[in-house]
Amino acid sequence: MTDTIEIRGGAELPAVREEIELHTADGLTLVGELAVPADGEIVATLVTLHPLPTAGGFMDSHVLRKAAARLPALAGIAVLRFNTRGTSSPRGTSDGAFDGGVGERADVEAALAFVAERGLPHPWIVGWSFGTELALKYGRDPAVDGVILLSPPLHRTTEDELRAWAGDDRPMVVLVPEFDDYLRPAEAAERFGVLPGATLVPVDGAKHLWVGESQTRRVLTEIVAAVRPEALPLPTHWPAPGLPAAV
Repeated sequence: MTDTIEIRGGAELPAVREEIELHTADGLTLVGELAVPADGEIVATLVTLHPLPTAGGFMDSHVLRKAAARLPALAGIAVLRFNTRGTSSPRGTSDGAFDGGVGERADVEAALAFVAERGLPHPWIVGWSFGTELALKYGRDPAVDGVILLSPPLHRTTEDELRAWAGDDRPMVVLVPEFDDYLRPAEAAERFGVLPGATLVPVDGAKHLWVGESQTRRVLTEIVAAVRPEALPLPTHWPAPGLPAAV
């Protein structure tokens, strides 16, 4: 009988998980979850922004769900996930209706306000696909330590909104799949070339949805490399239930 389990798929490591609500300036209630380390201090916080809800994106989109399942235990990182307006998941349905990235400004602001109210430290925004559009449009809050973009399509982000980051010295990490459906590494290098501070990370063999355990681990590793590099390399195994975690 093994004394460890492999961290893959739906493995959920220890954390304190709380169902939360966010309240927007325009009167909506958004549903979400906050996962924080079960033991030890919170060293950083991820505010996650999910893919396009009209194409099936929600707070449980797999990379974000696995970040919440693993990173509190593996890296001491808190993970906030929530459904933007009009989006449903097993957690519930957020008020309102999808607004194409316009009204969602209030959703991002509500998430950052929640982080501030709770005193959660060192917030980073992690956007995936549509979530990267929201991050680029509305993520330049002074409280944010940095931004991580997964599969940015740059459909809704205007050139002015992109260039607005040019004078910002906070880290921006951009993960671009080799076989992305919307923006591939060569074009991404050109588009993000206006931001000298952006770090472009082309990922060989990857696609827009980061399917497969190897791609999930690559994304989570890049997130931790930006936010808490001393926690690398991320373990691939965890003590079996009933056994104490390794120190």
